[in-house]
Amino acid sequence: MLKTVGVLLLVVMLLGGCAGSAFDTTSAERTGVGGLIGAGSGALIGAAAGNPAAGAAIGAGAGLLGGYIYDQYQKSHGN
Repeated sequence: MLKTVGVLLLVVMLLGGCAGSAFDTTSAERTGVGGLIGAGSGALIGAAAGNPAAGAAIGAGAGLLGGYIYDQYQKSHGN
């Protein structure tokens, strides 16, 4: 279980690090990266609480919403 959480954290960190440089900043990509980061973070928090799957699902939803809001903010400022 702890090994799975560690691998998941590594994947989330790698994907988050690539978000600004490797991806073109389109709406779908900003939203998708938000969802991935949210799912990974939620899984980590859920693992600590005893249910990583529920944490990942909740985190993914929150991350998708956050990524979409961030995208709209960037577009309103010309980015």
